[in-house]
Amino acid sequence: MSQETEGRRPNPVDVHVGGRVRMRRKLLGISQEHLADSLGLTFQQVQKYERGANRVSASKLYEIAKTLQVPVSFFFDGLADPQSGAELDDATQHAEKVVQAFLTTPEGLELAEVFPRIGRGRVRRQVLDLVRAMADEASRGDAA
Repeated sequence: MSQETEGRRPNPVDVHVGGRVRMRRKLLGISQEHLADSLGLTFQQVQKYERGANRVSASKLYEIAKTLQVPVSFFFDGLADPQSGAELDDATQHAEKVVQAFLTTPEGLELAEVFPRIGRGRVRRQVLDLVRAMADEASRGDAA
């Protein structure tokens, strides 16, 4: 792979921070346009931040944290601690990606809000079985 191609890939930390911005924005029910307006940006710039295509400066991250009502450290939750040098294990990294991907969809966010309200464990497992069956069916359809 050439350096030029490699240079176009977003930095994994930028992708992570952007995903956390998106997740928090969606949790608060704020549109990209609203966030952009409050930051003096275009919604396209917010999109680029959320994809990790553009890096967020320290001052802009501070403003985003203030607007989204979280500490700046929120955007780095789930990353390995650079000071200790300890990397997150593969299972933790995978779980973080899965949760982030789930919560950045409107349906995932709504499911995350209402699922815990299902009081009976048996019913929650039945819902999970249904979703698994639907996902398996969709996978089989894609393979055909």
